[in-house]
Amino acid sequence: MKRVLVFDSGVGGLSVFDAIAASGHTLELDYVADNAWLPYGLKSDAELRARVPALLMRMAAQWAPELVVVACNTASTIALDAVRAALSIPVVGVVPPIKPAAALTRTGVIGLLATPATVRRAYTNDLIAQFAPDKRVVRFGSSALVEAAERKLRGEPVGEAAITEAMDGLFGAPGGAEIDVVALACTHFPLLAQELAAAAPRPCVWLDSGEAIARRVANVLIAGPGQARAHRAAFTDAAAARTVFPAFSARGFTAVAALSSAPDFDVRLLSDFASV
Repeated sequence: MKRVLVFDSGVGGLSVFDAIAASGHTLELDYVADNAWLPYGLKSDAELRARVPALLMRMAAQWAPELVVVACNTASTIALDAVRAALSIPVVGVVPPIKPAAALTRTGVIGLLATPATVRRAYTNDLIAQFAPDKRVVRFGSSALVEAAERKLRGEPVGEAAITEAMDGLFGAPGGAEIDVVALACTHFPLLAQELAAAAPRPCVWLDSGEAIARRVANVLIAGPGQARAHRAAFTDAAAARTVFPAFSARGFTAVAALSSAPDFDVRLLSDFASV
């Protein structure tokens, strides 16, 4: 089986993992979360460009994946080039789905739901200028939705405040009443797709990058048809991650590991998820 390592700052990358696992290809999937540094949106660009390549270089050396997926919009927009320079294997990043949103809209108005950092980035402006120059893009940045997604995976009530704030900020903005496609530009947000769609004031198409990433992974690795298999999950703060272990166990992960602090990032297997 071809081995793939999915990386995120937290559990949002599970939305990408889910898409890869459901793609119908024979892949072994590992996961690593830098949850000790969550949220990445509060870290400087320089800090992330130093930390993310170093962490993934050590993970690649220890777990020997054949491809790495940077399933984090913030890390992809800041550190993807540095990660590719540090690794000798293919690296697939996350791109906000503005291009397919521009192709699908009938009203010409797209909603962009992201973290505040992604909403403001020049990278996002460049994507809009390249792929949606004749569209109106209504943006809203939410950090509260990230925590809401984490709560959902912990089995806790999501709460209405974050969902309501995002829907009011998006559809209540100038031009928001005409939105017919929403691009989800944070990998946490697809985990809340049902809640967001239910709270939206009008039916919309909700787009994320998961399926596109899954196709890219299969094409790069020339993966054969079959069933994907979850294997190991590692955390930079394993103690803090214990509340989301059931979400990993439910997806078939069997081994949980802790990473030591920078710069070593040594992997220490703790146990199997079934016994946690």
